[in-house]
Amino acid sequence: MATYTIVTIVGSLRKESFSLKIANALAKLAPASLKLDVTTLENISFFNQDLEAAPPADWLGLREKLQKSNGVLFVTPEYNRSIPGVLKNAIDVASRPYGKSSFLGKPVGIVGNSPGALGGMAAVKHLQNILPGISGPILGQPEVYLNGVGDAFNEKGELVKEAVQKVLQQYLGAFAAFIEKQNG
Repeated sequence: MATYTIVTIVGSLRKESFSLKIANALAKLAPASLKLDVTTLENISFFNQDLEAAPPADWLGLREKLQKSNGVLFVTPEYNRSIPGVLKNAIDVASRPYGKSSFLGKPVGIVGNSPGALGGMAAVKHLQNILPGISGPILGQPEVYLNGVGDAFNEKGELVKEAVQKVLQQYLGAFAAFIEKQNG
């Protein structure tokens, strides 16, 4: 059985972010066919087209990691009814130079989350609008909007809310089949 490397991009910088905790939980729950590489964005400098002729090392590192992967999984909170600026910046960095997106052809999954009631739905929808044209196919079903995640983890950051664990396991099963189909 093949093992597929999935760059799992955390859309929040906060050290104790729910997105990071969810990404780590996904990595632990992933089936043997998926190796989730949890990737944070605190070291990605701002995109500036003036730097494209000699891109910074952090840009090149992110691009290379994505290019070597078999797919991408975004785990994002919702900030002001959209994705966080740090996530948009990383997408801008990795999708350049024009026509050479590091996401190109990579199958994509998206997990939205929020301590609120809507589970990051607007952020997920914005990613679904941003990614076509610079990425590969996006897993359409099931969609995941994890709401009320504030009490889903213990003080060690471990997932303890059984309902969230069940949703993540179901999603990972569908995502694994999607990745295998797209890479097969």
